[in-house]
Amino acid sequence: MKPRRAAALLLALGLAGWGGMALVVARHGEAALRHPPARPADAALVLGNRAWLDGAPNPCLASRVEAAVALARGGLVRQLVMSGGEDSEDGRIEADEMEGMARAAGYAGAVLRERASQSTRENLRLAWPLLVDAGVRSVIVVTEPGHLWRTERLARASGFDRAFDVQYAATPVACRRSAWRAVQAVLREPLAIVHNALHGHF
Repeated sequence: MKPRRAAALLLALGLAGWGGMALVVARHGEAALRHPPARPADAALVLGNRAWLDGAPNPCLASRVEAAVALARGGLVRQLVMSGGEDSEDGRIEADEMEGMARAAGYAGAVLRERASQSTRENLRLAWPLLVDAGVRSVIVVTEPGHLWRTERLARASGFDRAFDVQYAATPVACRRSAWRAVQAVLREPLAIVHNALHGHF
């Protein structure tokens, strides 16, 4: 096979694989939206994301916090756990910003903060001892629909979902990205899945 044709074939296979992963992730998120958590839990664990974006609070992070506050208002959780460390761009601590968002939304309940994690895998790993110390046995993990497929597999591989009774909540309000940011998000998640797989994280 000629090199140019072989390169074109590899590119086509790569694009097909990426498209397949993106479709699986999207469908999984849609299914999670149709089946929100039904059982009360001790806490909602909100996974971090960049705190500020384009000079304003990141709407995708805000949507995660809003979903967790809604769980608390609905009586499904007794406390919130914010997990997210320092953003390299501006030094903001995601967990602190997330608590501020929750308070601004009127949430007055208990908040635990995990302030060191830099990835989804670390969100789970570093929040784990905080949850144990707080006596948490059941938890609802909150994130965006497109992030749930990877999150669930990281929880399974790490044993997080065996240490706790875990449910997952997809943010029902779509984060208000610009068109370019939305494209970036769609491109990034399959790449993150491949990265985690190659490093043996699930």
